Amino acid sequence: MDLIIIGAGPGGYELAAEAHKSGLEVAVIERDNIGGTCLNRGCIPTKALLASANTLRTAREASSMGIDIDGIIPCYSRAVERKDGIVAQLREGVAMALDGVTLIRGEARFISHDTIEVNGRRYSAPRIVVATGSEPVRPDIPGADKAITSDELLSMSDLPKSIAIIGGGVIGIEFACILHEFGVDVTVIEFCKEILPTFDRDIAKRLRTRLGRNGIRIIVGATVTSIGDGNVSYDLKGKTITIGAEATLMAVGRRPVIPEGLTELGVEITRRGITVNPGTMETGVHGIYAIGDVNGLCMLAHAASAHGRIFMGHDVNLDIIPAAVFSHPECAMVGLTEEQCLQRQLDIRVGRSLFRANGKAVTMNETDGMVKVIADSHSDAILGCHIMGPHASDLVQAVADMMTIGATADDIARSIHAHPTLSETVQAAIDNLA
Repeated sequence: MDLIIIGAGPGGYELAAEAHKSGLEVAVIERDNIGGTCLNRGCIPTKALLASANTLRTAREASSMGIDIDGIIPCYSRAVERKDGIVAQLREGVAMALDGVTLIRGEARFISHDTIEVNGRRYSAPRIVVATGSEPVRPDIPGADKAITSDELLSMSDLPKSIAIIGGGVIGIEFACILHEFGVDVTVIEFCKEILPTFDRDIAKRLRTRLGRNGIRIIVGATVTSIGDGNVSYDLKGKTITIGAEATLMAVGRRPVIPEGLTELGVEITRRGITVNPGTMETGVHGIYAIGDVNGLCMLAHAASAHGRIFMGHDVNLDIIPAAVFSHPECAMVGLTEEQCLQRQLDIRVGRSLFRANGKAVTMNETDGMVKVIADSHSDAILGCHIMGPHASDLVQAVADMMTIGATADDIARSIHAHPTLSETVQAAIDNLA
C-alpha cells in the first residue's frame, strides 16, 4: 500500500480519488458512511432542507409577484425524505469516485508511524493521512445532556413547536432559518456580542436585524446557565432569564476527532486539532499527515479538499478561503474583516453598496442586503469582501478569484459587469471605496 487515508469525508475521498488516478495504491478507512459529516450530517442535508424552506417562503410571498397560491401546506417529513434521497444519491457518486480504492470499514488505531490497526488487522503504508473530521461540541452546562445536536436534528421527521438554539454561528443560524420557515418558534442564544462572530460585524448585525424582523428571536451577549425539561436559562447583563422551549439545539461549534494512538507516537495535538505544516500537511512525525477539520486550520469542507490538494503537491493559497452562511438572505465573506484590518493597523479604504439600489435585486424582491469591500490604501489590493444578500455565496467567489490572482480594486472597477445582474453590487462597492 502506498497511501492510507483515515476518513472518507470531502478531504479524504477527494484525495483518495486523485492519488489513485496518479497511480498510487490507496486504502481509505471509514467507520461510518462515506462522504463524511459534510455529505451525511452537514453541508448537503442542511442545504436540501434550506431549499425546501426557501421554496416554502417563495410560495408564501408569491402574491407580491402577481401570483396567488392557495392552500400552501408545509410537510417537513417529505422535505426530510427528499433530503435523505439527495444524500443517498450523492453518496453513490462518492462510491463511484472511489472505484479502484480499497475501502476498509472500521475504526483505525495507530500502531506506529506507518502502521494502523482496523478490526484486529494491521495495514502499513509509508504515508498515512488523518482526515477524521470533527464532531459537535457539548459544553459543560447543567442539563446539557437534554439538548440535541445537529446530528440528531437532521434525523428527525417531526419538529418541536418551539426550540432554543444555543449558538449563533453558521450552524445555529442556518437551522434557525430552516425551522422558522416550517413554523417552529425559534430563539437563538449567542454568547458573543454578535452572531456569526467570525464574520464582519456590519454584515452580522444587518443579518441579525433582518432575522429579527422575520420573527426569529436572537439574544446576544448571553451565557446559558442551565437546560431543563422544556426550558433554558441564561444570564444577560447580570440577570438570569428562563424561556420555554420544547427542544434545545446545541450549536456551539465542533471539535476534532483524533484517532487513537497518535498522542503516543508524539504527534502534537492542541485544543484546535493536530498541528501540521500548512505547506505540506505533515505533522511533526514523519509520514503522518492531517487534513480537514482535524487539523483545526479551517473547519470548512472546501478547506479539507484544498488540504488534500496541498498534500498532492498543488500550489494552493490557504489565505483566501471564501465562507458562506445559507441564511435568508445569504451571507458570504472572503479575506479580512474591517475589525481584523484595524487590529493589524492596516491603512484601508472601505466601499459599500446596497442591494436596494440594484435593478436585478429589485426585480427579485430581494433588496435587503449590502456588499462591503475592503482595499489597501497604498497597494489597492483587495483585503476582504463581505456580502449579505441574494446569491451572496456565488458573488463572493468572483472576488475570491480576483484576490487569488492578485488583482486590485482598480482591476475590478475597470471590468464590465453585465446589466442587470447582482454582480453590479460588487462593482458599485468598489466604485464607492473611500
